[in-house]
Amino acid sequence: MDLGLQGKRALVTGSTAGIGLATARALAAEGAHVFINGRTAARVEAAVAQLRAELPQAQLEGIAADLGSAEGCERMTRQLPEVDVLVNNLGIFEPRPFEQIADADWLRFFEVNVLSGVRLARHYVAGMRARDWGRIVFVSSESGLNIPTEMIHYGMTKTAQLAVSRGLAETLARTGVTVNCVLPGPTASEGVGEFVARMAAERGMDAAAMEREFFSTARPSSVLQRFASPDEVASLIAYVCSARASATTGAALRVDGGLVRSIA
Repeated sequence: MDLGLQGKRALVTGSTAGIGLATARALAAEGAHVFINGRTAARVEAAVAQLRAELPQAQLEGIAADLGSAEGCERMTRQLPEVDVLVNNLGIFEPRPFEQIADADWLRFFEVNVLSGVRLARHYVAGMRARDWGRIVFVSSESGLNIPTEMIHYGMTKTAQLAVSRGLAETLARTGVTVNCVLPGPTASEGVGEFVARMAAERGMDAAAMEREFFSTARPSSVLQRFASPDEVASLIAYVCSARASATTGAALRVDGGLVRSIA
């Protein structure tokens, strides 16, 4: 299926690994001119090299910038003034008991997970309006609906993304610019893999047994009962970014393995 992305300029934040890298790969395979982002030049260069090896004809560039700060977002927009597609994938997570989440942690999570996308969307939306075409996607999480008790500060940011996305979509009524949220469930990203491996080592289990225990105890409502792959999540993101998704806006689209117990 041709997604109508040939030549579109697409920025995927936090795209040196995991869902971000998989999304960059999917968009590049569709002919988009994809900009890879990470905090360090080394990580960005490695990701660009990996995708170029996989997709020799792909249009790829890398921009190193820490988008968890206003300065980093300004650096990004100076180097890349216009995009047609913005995928706000950047995010951090950290299990921590509520009583141990300090003010600084709440602020750090909000700035990285929420304000990075707000700042970039605020800059790029003007050009999208002028061209009457654009796609903005916030990569939220099922944790925005089912707040995880082990990381309430993370869940809070994912709920905030839903609010920002819906509100921005409504401000763009009667334009060719769409704004949506994609809500992955537990996904085998780089950070999750490290977390599972650490937990498995602490309990003297192998990774497969740890995965089974996680879903039976921490996420029992999951229908999939396994971690999704980044590519599975990226497939939905790529479609939402496409010309074919022109009637999908203001939506919260779940790719959560059926974890959220809802028929809507």
